[in-house]
Amino acid sequence: MTTAKPLPSDRQKELFSILQIRFEKNRKRHEHITWEEVRAKLEANPGKLFILNEMEETGGEPDVVGRDEKTGEFLFYDCSPETPKGRRSLCFDREALDARKMNKPENSATDMADEIGIKMLTEAEYRYLQTLGEFDAKTSSWVITPPDIRKRGGALFCDRRFGQVFLYHNGADSYYAARGFRGVVKV
Repeated sequence: MTTAKPLPSDRQKELFSILQIRFEKNRKRHEHITWEEVRAKLEANPGKLFILNEMEETGGEPDVVGRDEKTGEFLFYDCSPETPKGRRSLCFDREALDARKMNKPENSATDMADEIGIKMLTEAEYRYLQTLGEFDAKTSSWVITPPDIRKRGGALFCDRRFGQVFLYHNGADSYYAARGFRGVVKV
């Protein structure tokens, strides 16, 4: 898991501006939430602001997509049109990475998610994201894989093609330039 550090004040200011502009531009994603509520939560949780900065720096374009009904926390998902550029060409997890004999990718999706401090999207979360826009028309994103599938060497990924969201499988050790992962952080 990432060690959240305070962001320099100039980067905090810049990130708040980026997040506010994105928030206001995409009101459909969070119709009953105000920017003032979100900003107050972020100011009270500087560690989460650090994580959002990591999401932004890796190309995720994080934005609020709702609120956790149980905790009241805001849900920030990666909302970049395609899977984040800084999180591609990754196999699924550490076990798959260690099992590769040749041409290993630099990292795995689950390890990178832990390093950033986010959780990979589940299939349900991915499908929810797709109700808010059209994402991954040219790329694909690994999603949390059930243990029984993973135990057999597989992993799941999703994308949008032909106006539909698809769920597929692949060997967990596979990696492609157009496949990465999307994540969520609660604030």
